[in-house]
Amino acid sequence: MNNQNKPLERRRFLGGVLAAAVLVPMGGSLASCAGGGGGTTSGPSGAVSDTNPFGMADNSTIDAVIFKGGYGIDYATYAGELVQKTHPGTTAKVAASTNIAQELQPRFVGGNPPDLIDNSGANLIGINTILSQLEDLNSVVNAKNLEGKVIKDTLYPGVLAPGTFGDKLGAINYVLTVFAMWYSASLFEKNGWTVPKTWDEMLALGEKAKGQGKYLFCWGKEAATYYLELAIASAIKEGGDDVRLALDNLKENCWSHPAVQSVLTAMEKIVKAGYVKPGGSGTAFTAAQAQWIHDEAAILYPSGSWIENEMKDQTLPDFKLTGAPVPTVSSGSKFPYTALHSAAAEAFIVPSQAKNVAGGKEMLRVMLSKDAATNFAQKQLASTIVKGTIPADGFGSTALVSQTKMLDAAGDDIFTWGFVDVYGMNKDLLVVWNTFLDGKSDVATLTSEMQKITDKVRNDSSVSKVEVK
Repeated sequence: MNNQNKPLERRRFLGGVLAAAVLVPMGGSLASCAGGGGGTTSGPSGAVSDTNPFGMADNSTIDAVIFKGGYGIDYATYAGELVQKTHPGTTAKVAASTNIAQELQPRFVGGNPPDLIDNSGANLIGINTILSQLEDLNSVVNAKNLEGKVIKDTLYPGVLAPGTFGDKLGAINYVLTVFAMWYSASLFEKNGWTVPKTWDEMLALGEKAKGQGKYLFCWGKEAATYYLELAIASAIKEGGDDVRLALDNLKENCWSHPAVQSVLTAMEKIVKAGYVKPGGSGTAFTAAQAQWIHDEAAILYPSGSWIENEMKDQTLPDFKLTGAPVPTVSSGSKFPYTALHSAAAEAFIVPSQAKNVAGGKEMLRVMLSKDAATNFAQKQLASTIVKGTIPADGFGSTALVSQTKMLDAAGDDIFTWGFVDVYGMNKDLLVVWNTFLDGKSDVATLTSEMQKITDKVRNDSSVSKVEVK
């Protein structure tokens, strides 16, 4: 199972708002790695052109190591086959790994890293620790794709921020995750319900759902902080960048920001009204999700776009899984209702000491072309960072169609944050959110407990801090 298919504590939120160059340290370390420079290793070379921008030689070998998680490795194999077609005699070797840092550390130390790496999974390489050993991938996004378009012009806004370190693009995150409120369009159509755009509308919908013997929300113990994600996204939309920066930078009293408090207060009303299915703190998160997507005991569920693939075997026929932006508190919110929490993941890197640096970049260029990106979307029912790769019918997926619509509607109003996973706070946050959703604490208690968790990290001198701008 890949990052996107795990409870919140196993996933990474990277970057800042839009194209902000935010440096987020990642787990794992290769501090003992040999070498250093940023220069390209010498090796066979070919003529440089728009169709061969890195001068990759024919009859060469590309060594790619891909994290084998929820997305598998077939999409990389497909890209490798495209490279082989355009470069006669080339062999693209795609190897799977489930433990990137542990398996590749000896190769880095030995000065023989792969040409292309999907730096993903729970045990990934700390990019900030080997940045000097990585190629600057600005050359890739400034190159033309297979269709003759400059790659950076084909990407969704802000997706390069997570891998940007100063002026250097050390990694390109390939897969785009959209966070939303998910629901059954067929159920909503049957009952004449509309998706709430404000928390007042959400409260009113809860009453309607109750009239049909259903709950508004349900949750599972390992994923109680999916509702934290919902709360943060809504608060950022309401209060703007001030909220995001205060939380990401672990500021004093950040959880007391008026926008955060207004969202938590709205959520407390829903809990107290009995619109949240009881017992979530004793229910496995997949079982809770089945209560929603199979039993229809609840009508809304906050999650990332991995939810379709994760629950495909339990989704009711004709469920018409659809996503919608999270609500704002008021019509005067700093960001519009259409603003969206979305983040790029699956970080690809090209080591400078690789034997075929040009080949690694070429394979990544091909992956970012429309052909390969469309293949990924069709097979994985998930979007890459490349725009325009999902047809109007979403390959038969209503969820995928809704993702495209949400991204298009959001435009440049796309944001994300990193503090929860960067500082490993989710384990402690799960405890207080399970208690809150159980109705056993109030907003004041939740706020106090979350601030304590945040203050503990901020005041711990042994924890390296990241300033987010």
